[in-house]
This record gives sequence, C-alpha cells and structure tokens, in this order.
Amino acid sequence: MLLRVRLALPDRPGSLAQVTKVLGVAGADITQVTVLDRGAGMAVDDITIFCPDSTPRQALVKSLEGVEDVKVEGIWTTREAPGTYPELEILKYITTAGDRALTTLVDSLPVLFSADWAATTAERRVLYASWRAPQQLAVPEGTPARPTAMTLEGGLHVIHAPLPPLALALILARSEGPAFHRIEVHRLTRILEIFLTLPATERSVARQLRK
Repeated sequence: MLLRVRLALPDRPGSLAQVTKVLGVAGADITQVTVLDRGAGMAVDDITIFCPDSTPRQALVKSLEGVEDVKVEGIWTTREAPGTYPELEILKYITTAGDRALTTLVDSLPVLFSADWAATTAERRVLYASWRAPQQLAVPEGTPARPTAMTLEGGLHVIHAPLPPLALALILARSEGPAFHRIEVHRLTRILEIFLTLPATERSVARQLRK
C-alpha cells in the first residue's frame, strides 16, 4: 500500500536518516520526501512510502515516534501522482481537454493532494464531483475570499477555494490524516490561478451548467 506520513522532526543533520532507518526496518520503501516547513529548529516533512499491506499503521507510528523528538502528525492512504512535477503534467492535460477542462481538474486534484475527493459548487449546489465523492457532500457555508483550509464538523479536512470569474467554489476534501498545510493551500492557489487563465475554462463551466 502507498501511504503518506507527515512528521515533525528536529531540523538537524541525522534526523531524517534516523527516520529512514526506522522505515527501512519496517519494510517501507520511500518514494518521495517533501519539506513543508522549517523554522525554530524543527521541520515538517511529508514522506510517501510503499509498504506491505500487512504493516500495522499504529506499529509504524510507534516506531517513528521512538526516534528522539519526532512526532507523527498524520498517516493516511495516498494515490501518489507519478512524475517529478505531476501538477505540470495535469495542467498539460487540462490545456488539451477542451470542454472537459473543469472535470479534468476536479478529477485530478485528489491525486495531486493525497485527498479523497474534490467538487465544484454553485450556491452550495454541487456542479461536479470526483468519482470517490460521497452522495451527500459536506459543503461549507459561504465562499471565502481566498483558498482556505478548515476542518468541518465530523473531522473532514477541506480546502474551500473561490473561482471568482466563474461564480463557483471548489472543495478539496481529506478524511484521513492531518489538516491541509499552508503549503498545500499555496500550491492549490497557484494551480487554480493557472487554470483560470486557460481559454477552455469558461467553455467547460458553461457545459457543466447546461447539464
């Protein structure tokens, strides 16, 4: 299985090496490491690992927190997008998707952000949702002025983002793991900024509204 592990660890030489040693003993293979934050002598890293299905998550957490000053902030299932810069690949597909640009974006975001589902809404009405979305979606009230991370009642972590030129909002949701980090919010903001400049964007929205 493919897992994402978010760790807070000392920002000093050797700390990450100790973590990778623990993961190796557990039979996990590291596929990617992303530094989310550094400061005050600490770092926050997202580590993507492939490990046997038989590996208990709690045992993995206990082993990692056995490393001095390491804290596991979350561990959850992911569908890691392939490639070094997967968002660039997705944006390339979107530019050639024509009227399907909006649905291609919504279907791609959960993979890019290790999330469960994504959806676009108009006045709290669901316009389009990715295939893993539940039938009854949790739609936050109002629309924020800018992409905002929040945790809804029941523990669902979301990024709620406006799409102002289209009079729509976007929701990206994750039920496992930690809340969305500010770096994830920043990354989504940049992707949406590029998406909204594409010629096919308005056509794809108009197509969805006609359904």
